[in-house]
Amino acid sequence: MKQVAIITGASRGIGKACAVGFAGMGYQTVLIARDKKKLQAVANEITEKYGSGNTPPPILYAFDVTDSGKVGKTVKEVARKFGRIDVLVNNAGIYYDGTSGLSVEGMKELLDTNLTAAFGFIKNVVPIMKNQTKGHIFNIASRSGKIGFPDSGGYSASKFGLVGLSHALTKELGEFGISVTAICPGWVDTDMADQAGAPFTASEMIQPQDIFRTMEWLLHLSPAVRVKEVVLETVKSIY
Repeated sequence: MKQVAIITGASRGIGKACAVGFAGMGYQTVLIARDKKKLQAVANEITEKYGSGNTPPPILYAFDVTDSGKVGKTVKEVARKFGRIDVLVNNAGIYYDGTSGLSVEGMKELLDTNLTAAFGFIKNVVPIMKNQTKGHIFNIASRSGKIGFPDSGGYSASKFGLVGLSHALTKELGEFGISVTAICPGWVDTDMADQAGAPFTASEMIQPQDIFRTMEWLLHLSPAVRVKEVVLETVKSIY
């Protein structure tokens, strides 16, 4: 039976790299994002790259991850259809500038999308993973989830929350065969990085594929290992 990976924010950037990467590993991928056309483009790319051999066609769901009812319904539908969920990649996220100057509405949007939506997927996936005594949850946080930066306090708060949630879950779920890892990259070559004013060129930034390769490595560790977080830096950020 094929292993199943749910990936949110799968239409571009890190999510797209994960979608293509997990498909290449032979997973049944379940791709979630708001834009159905972009999701279909990713699915077409996977089909063109891997054909119809060992890689099943992706399953696509177009909706806003802040819709908790839709999240619950989708997870149940996937579990009913495939009988398992092996990997959850909570990648969907948004970025707004601002700390004290950020509007209350903007702060709420950041928390709803970057933290609460991830929690919604976790809440629905964990019982399934507990039942199968196996699973790995990857929460795509940020370097901003480890260090607060000027003019992005709202975003940092949402990612700090995601890292804290991940740490707690790592301790709670390990005995059930479930791993939870917060991935905390610095500047990644994505549209969001451009929006946030990345100070580096594309080639100087972490590549989306690097995030997937990190997950691939983690999935190949022995069952006795738990890695609660991985921090990835760009070379220029270290100095």
